[in-house]
Amino acid sequence: MATEAEVVHKIRVGRVISDKMQKTRIVAIKWKQHHPKYKRLVSKETRFKVHDEKNESKLGDLVRIIEGRPLSKEKHWRVAEILERGMVANIKPVEIEESTLVELSTKQRPEIKKEEPKDATQ
Repeated sequence: MATEAEVVHKIRVGRVISDKMQKTRIVAIKWKQHHPKYKRLVSKETRFKVHDEKNESKLGDLVRIIEGRPLSKEKHWRVAEILERGMVANIKPVEIEESTLVELSTKQRPEIKKEEPKDATQ
């Protein structure tokens, strides 16, 4: 009998850096590599577009992703599980009142007073 070959899927752990698309997340995986010439560690980052069917992962989450069949042109990975929830604050810009802007514009840097050179002949 012929046995089926086991398919080994790649598994990575990374942080969600964008959740603006529907059912798609961008996950960054950071790693270090020795520079061949300078013999120092160089930090590298690889970004993957990952499929998240239920839109469960959010910005800042630590997720385990697994490689699979192509789902779109750039999406070949899917979220296997969420390992840790990220603590990212959603900060929106606050409207500044015009009076505050006027106060800030009138408070310029203090002017430097230049002394006039004294005549050496006097």
